[in-house]
Amino acid sequence: MSKTKHYFSHETAVIDEGCSIGDGTKIWHFSHVMPNASIGKSCNLGQNVVISPNVILGENVKVQNNVSIYTGVTCEDDVFLGPSMVFTNVINPRSAVNRKNEFKETLVKKGASIGANATIICGITIGEYALIGAGTVVTKDVEPFSLVVGNPSKPIGWVSKNGHRLKFDGKGIGICPETSEIYQLRNGRVMLKK
Repeated sequence: MSKTKHYFSHETAVIDEGCSIGDGTKIWHFSHVMPNASIGKSCNLGQNVVISPNVILGENVKVQNNVSIYTGVTCEDDVFLGPSMVFTNVINPRSAVNRKNEFKETLVKKGASIGANATIICGITIGEYALIGAGTVVTKDVEPFSLVVGNPSKPIGWVSKNGHRLKFDGKGIGICPETSEIYQLRNGRVMLKK
């Protein structure tokens, strides 16, 4: 008796045994999901995406074309990974040295977006709703709601949950132009006011 599949995978996609794929997820051309990977509901994996063993993707994660997500990476719900962005999982890779027991963990928290062709050096955390600009090389942790660009990455401002640049008044209050949500900047950190 076969189990009904509740996700879509293109005929050219390879789905290995032992992975978990949530309802409503779509896996497109020439993508590969390896054993013990966990993909949540309503995700979208573009063309030529590789999900390595033990990777965890939350719900509603959007992975654009030509992205490889290596063992040690966890992406929480609502993460966006832009075209051809890159994760690493070893600090000092060498072809002749096996370092599979030295993988560093990388955490991309809820709602964060990583732009096209960005590189994420392993062992860091990207905070909730952070926005990593296209081509950025991220070498250290990124604060929630932070906008970072460059090589190496530098914070240049703050963004709302919807990705709009925030402007703060003298009291450290910023308002999202799309949602009117209010944000507080205090001691170099941004928080959404409840």
